[in-house]
Amino acid sequence: MNLNTLSLEPGLYLVGTPIGSARDITLRALDVLASAEVIAAEDTRSLRHLLTIHGIALNGRRILSYHDHSGARSRDQLLEALAEGRSVAYASEAGMPLIADPGYDLVRAVIAAGHPVTAAPGPTAAVTALALAGLPTDAFFFAGFLPPARAARRSRLKRLAEVPGTLVFYESPRRLRASIADMAEVLGAGRDAAVCRELTKKFEEVLRARLADLPDLVAGTTLRGEIVILVDRGQEAEMDTIVLKRELTEARQTLSLKDAVDLVAGRHAISRRDVYQLALALEKGSEHGE
Repeated sequence: MNLNTLSLEPGLYLVGTPIGSARDITLRALDVLASAEVIAAEDTRSLRHLLTIHGIALNGRRILSYHDHSGARSRDQLLEALAEGRSVAYASEAGMPLIADPGYDLVRAVIAAGHPVTAAPGPTAAVTALALAGLPTDAFFFAGFLPPARAARRSRLKRLAEVPGTLVFYESPRRLRASIADMAEVLGAGRDAAVCRELTKKFEEVLRARLADLPDLVAGTTLRGEIVILVDRGQEAEMDTIVLKRELTEARQTLSLKDAVDLVAGRHAISRRDVYQLALALEKGSEHGE
């Protein structure tokens, strides 16, 4: 492979690395790794192995360890290099830095110090899984890892229940079944969902089912590594309040409150309770001359 050794401008370069197949790295990412004056990585062994695969020589450069537990000392070293006008490349173990991976504090510190930040983007498990799951992609919410404790996990899911888009979670194999069970109970067992594992690897697998049925599919699978869980939005249609108010007002001219609510809710296939609450608000407003 012919790599370009670039003359990089000073600044921080966030480098996306493969989430599975080593060939899923961009040519620009390889150029940056071959050219940066300073290289930092969440996992130095993993990055060193990736560089070897792609024939990138360090030429005397060492790879600095930077992760959530390396503390401010490593961050200060990188800031010092940037202050000296050097180019710094940072890569997480797999995927894009900062996306459920280290790097946030580093980027914030670099921005605060007035140094440029750019990216040589690459794969991320969340978006790859979203493309494979067969769930709506027009809107999605990446929720990262759920809390390990059941009460905190359920509380978090309750706050996500009304998000109008596909929910995307990362999870470990040992908590997968418990998380799916809580999702079914809190979000609704009838929601379509998917579990993606070993993405871009030889044994890549996507399990698609309703939340209620996923535990049976997962039970017979040997799970390793990071897993992505995706859950469809709630299927209840959104109410167009203006239209519903107009239809309720028209229906109330000839029907009782109960029958008017039944008519409008049935016409739009939406929750009778929500329509009833709207009808009560209309009645109250009418009493007060609003």
